Amino acid sequence: MILTRRSLVVGMGGLAVAGCDKINGSPAVQRVLGLGERATYSAQRLIADRAALAPEFAASQMSPIFRTNGNTMPGSDEFAAHVASNFADWQLKVDGLVARPLSVSLAQLRAAPHRTQITRHDCVEGWSAIGQWTGTPLRLLLQQAGLSSNARYIVFHCADDFDGTPYYESIDLVDAMHPQTILAWGMNGQPLAVPHGAPIRVRIERQLGYKQAKYVMRVEAVDSLARIGEGKGGYWEDVANYQWYAGI
Repeated sequence: MILTRRSLVVGMGGLAVAGCDKINGSPAVQRVLGLGERATYSAQRLIADRAALAPEFAASQMSPIFRTNGNTMPGSDEFAAHVASNFADWQLKVDGLVARPLSVSLAQLRAAPHRTQITRHDCVEGWSAIGQWTGTPLRLLLQQAGLSSNARYIVFHCADDFDGTPYYESIDLVDAMHPQTILAWGMNGQPLAVPHGAPIRVRIERQLGYKQAKYVMRVEAVDSLARIGEGKGGYWEDVANYQWYAGI
């Protein structure tokens, strides 16, 4: 049996607390989940083909239950109004280091070229589930916006928060341009439900669950992560020492 980062991290579910939102604080767990950003990221780039596709599954293999991870309903009045109107007035912002900032409605996203994929979600709590996701490839929006040559990372700004801090996550351009990286607005043949991140969540199929940001409101292209949160590239990376690169 080959021991992968996916099987190692997911297999430690008995040590996790409070679902995907928190990791056990013991030194042993932190050593595994925080092995060293530079070492893991560099090693992964050397030994893995990051353009390769994550495994996809048949419809018959989809999980009968797909648990939620993280928050299940943003608490703001603005988001409640969007839910009440079925996201009729919701707009996704695409900005930062782009030539043509975008404001895209949910209807426009659904009308755009899209991809459907049946993949496995692996949570650091130790559970996995196979589900079907339909959404707009992120690379298409970045190309439409005219991504600057100075851009190095893509940051997702979200409607949900933890203790008043809005959730945020980021990826590099290799993952941003990957064909399976989509802004998913559909799940299992239905519109994405609010507990799973409606109106859209990002799916980065070769990374662990905490990278799959929900309730995405803004996509920002940046040249550095130093100005994002505390500089580690994501909410849980900043507050709980999760690795920024969660590739599998």
